[in-house]
Amino acid sequence: MKLAIVGYGKMGRLIEQLAPDYGFEVALKLDEFNNSNFEGITRQNFQGVDVAIEFSIPSAVAENVERIAALGVPLVVGTTGWLAAMDRVRAAVERHGVGLVWSPNYSVGVNVFFRLAAEAARLLAPHPDYAAWGWEIHHSAKKDAPSGTLLKLVDEMQRAGWARPVNTASNRAGAHPGTHEIGFDSTADTITLRHTARSREGFAHGALKAAQWVVGKKGFFEFSEVLFGNSPA
Repeated sequence: MKLAIVGYGKMGRLIEQLAPDYGFEVALKLDEFNNSNFEGITRQNFQGVDVAIEFSIPSAVAENVERIAALGVPLVVGTTGWLAAMDRVRAAVERHGVGLVWSPNYSVGVNVFFRLAAEAARLLAPHPDYAAWGWEIHHSAKKDAPSGTLLKLVDEMQRAGWARPVNTASNRAGAHPGTHEIGFDSTADTITLRHTARSREGFAHGALKAAQWVVGKKGFFEFSEVLFGNSPA
């Protein structure tokens, strides 16, 4: 299968390196030098491309998706910080009848972590003596804070029935690939759940797994559906 990489930074290069392990040939690479005004998204460039993986910048996501979807090419979106454009992106996917997988985090472990945090929130929601916090740290170059992963964790907790506030905090320093923590505290005890990424490889593997899965599908999907199907959290 032929793969287009839209956004050729650290993640894009890692995806290129690992793509052959998933049966992909990288047929197109777009970055700020050949796609600064979306001029690289043409029918000719995408001829024969089976799927695109998008790791660009938040402000470019919606336009990238609209133009690529119009060419009939399914997508995996790994960029974070674009959720304000979610309705626009979903509408483009539906209008053009393609498939798209999105996630704030393509780590398999983090997606399991989402479910653990949600289950803990569900079990502790009836006990008002427990309060909750969320914290994360990433490398200094990460553009969004709080991270999309931390926002997703809080959202999953709320969906599970947690109606009290979740106090959140973010740090940016050095080259840290990412740690996320959810905690519940009472006068009696503390429960802490933590996920620490060792490298970006886990994100690249997950994005490539999603790219394999979305080929031939139509609709707007989360990465959890790739991993777990439609089973409830």
